[in-house]
Parts: sequence; C-alpha cells; structure tokens
Amino acid sequence: MGYGLGVLLTAAGLILALAVQDSIEAIDLTMIGWILTGAGVLVLVLTAATVARGRRSEAVTTHADGSHTVTERRDDRPVG
Repeated sequence: MGYGLGVLLTAAGLILALAVQDSIEAIDLTMIGWILTGAGVLVLVLTAATVARGRRSEAVTTHADGSHTVTERRDDRPVG
C-alpha cells in the first residue's frame, strides 16, 4: 500500500465517475467510480500521515539534578 495504490484508485475512480458513458444493468458505474476515488484519496492521506509520523522521534533526557529535557528530532532520511 502506498502512494501508488492511492493514485491508481483515484485515477480509476475518476475515469469511471466522469468519463465512462456505458451502463451495466443493475450496476451504477458512476457511484463505483466515486467510491474508488474516495478510497484512493483516503489511502493517499493515510500514507502521508504514516510517513510523516515515522520520521519524527522524541527523546527524554534525565539530567544529574533530576530534571528532564524533552527533545524532538526529525529524521529526514528517505523511507524505503
């Protein structure tokens, strides 16, 4: 799963929703297209959120006097 799947679902959905004029008895191709488009957008959003979350880390440092320091570190190395 990832960006490729999201783009594929979105493209296929938009083609079905906006470009296909055929009809199959008892099947609404336009509705199926919009459902695929929504699923594709959802996959893209979830993939972006997952990748962004995986690039952050947080470290807690305890000092000799007992105080704590919280630091956030971004790791911008390419994933994959």
